[in-house]
Amino acid sequence: MNRRHIAYLACTTAVVAAGLGAAPSTHQPTVHRVQPGQSIQKAVDAAEPGDTVLLGPGTYRQSVDITESDITLRGHGATRTVLVPAKTPGKSACAKAGNGICVTGTDKNPLEDVTVRSLTVRGFAKNGVWATGTEDLRVRQVTAEKNGQWGIAEERSVSSVLSHNLARKNGDAGLFVANTVDTEEGARDAGETRIRHNRTEGNRVGVTVRRLRNLSVSHNEATGNCAAVFVVGDESKPRAGHLNVTWNHIHANNKYCAKTPRLPFLQGSGIVLTGVEHTRVAFNRVEDNKGTSPLSGGIVLFKSLVGTPSERNEIRDNLVTGNSPADLADRDTARTNTFSRNTCTLSEPAGMC
Repeated sequence: MNRRHIAYLACTTAVVAAGLGAAPSTHQPTVHRVQPGQSIQKAVDAAEPGDTVLLGPGTYRQSVDITESDITLRGHGATRTVLVPAKTPGKSACAKAGNGICVTGTDKNPLEDVTVRSLTVRGFAKNGVWATGTEDLRVRQVTAEKNGQWGIAEERSVSSVLSHNLARKNGDAGLFVANTVDTEEGARDAGETRIRHNRTEGNRVGVTVRRLRNLSVSHNEATGNCAAVFVVGDESKPRAGHLNVTWNHIHANNKYCAKTPRLPFLQGSGIVLTGVEHTRVAFNRVEDNKGTSPLSGGIVLFKSLVGTPSERNEIRDNLVTGNSPADLADRDTARTNTFSRNTCTLSEPAGMC
C-alpha cells in the first residue's frame, strides 16, 4: 500500500469518526417513574415521543396536561392509582378549567397516539379526562367518577378508542364525544372512533354522541343512569349520522334528573336518537328502563330540539322488554325510519313489535 492510499484511508476514517455519513441516532423509549408527592407534569414535560410516564400506586392531588404526541400516561390500575384535585388549583390551563387529565392539540396540529390508561380520576370540578384536537387517542381501563360535568370527554378528535372504562356518578355524561363544544358547525367525521366495552352507571347520561359521523358504540353496559345512550344531531350540515349502536346491554336506567334549559327531565331512557340520519341500532338488549319523561322508553326516536327529524335510521334485531311507557317509541315526524325483527311487547305507535 503506497502513501497515497494510506492518506486516503486516514481521511475517510476521520470523516466517519466525525459523524458524516453515520446513521442518524434514534430515541430509545424511556419510562419516567413518578411516585405520590412528585409532579406528574414535570415527568410529562420531560417525556419525548414514545415514552411512558408510569405512576406508582397512591393518590396524586394534581392535574396534568399532555401536549406532546405519542406519550403514554399509565397508572398501576384504577384501584391503585388515583388522581384527585389539588387543595389549591395549579397554574396550568387544565387545572384552572377544573379538569383532571387534559390531552391538548389543535385542528391544525393534532396530538397523535396518546394513551391514558389504568388509573382513576375522581372529584374534579369539570371533567375527569378531557381531550381536544387528537388523533388515535386511547383511553383504556380508566375509572372516571364523581366529576362535575363529564367523566371522559373529547372534541375535535378522530380515530379514538375509548374502551374498558368505568364512568360513574358524573354530573352529566359518563362518556361524551362531540364535534366541538364552543362553536356551531356541522357534524364532523370521527374517523371510526370506537366506544366499546365500557360500563356507565349513575350518570345523567351514560354515553352522549353529539354531532358526529362515522362512529360506533358497541358492547357497553349502562345501568342506573337517567338515560343510557343519547345520539344527538340537529339541522347543521353535514348532519349527524352514519353511526352504529350495537351489542350493548342497557338496563334499569331509572335515576331521575331534573330538566335543563335544553332538555326535559330525564328518567327511564334507554337508547335515544334525536335529529340524526342513517344510524343503525341493532342487536342491543334493552330492558326495564321506566319513566314518564317525553324521552322515556327502551329505544326512542325523537325530533331534535330545533325540530329536525331523525331520518333513514334502522332499528332492528334488538331485544327490548320491560320498558315503560314503551319498548319501541317513534315520537318523530319522519316516516323513513325502519323497525324490523325486534323482540318487544309494547310499541308507540302500536304494531312495531
